Amino acid sequence: MIINSFFYFIIAGLCEIGGGYLVWLWLREGKSPVFALVGSALLTVYGFVATKQPANFGRAYAAV
Repeated sequence: MIINSFFYFIIAGLCEIGGGYLVWLWLREGKSPVFALVGSALLTVYGFVATKQPANFGRAYAAV
């Protein structure tokens, strides 16, 4: 369970940070709309990954 929790935590973090950064690049740096689409997709995946977390995701995420 600990390895699964760690795996989902890392994936969730990468999706959240990566997705937000890609959307930011599109908005602030004038990058291609593809950045916004990929960023939005990553943020959507982040929402699904959080539901797969075997531990209480809110507590695990807030602890770090």
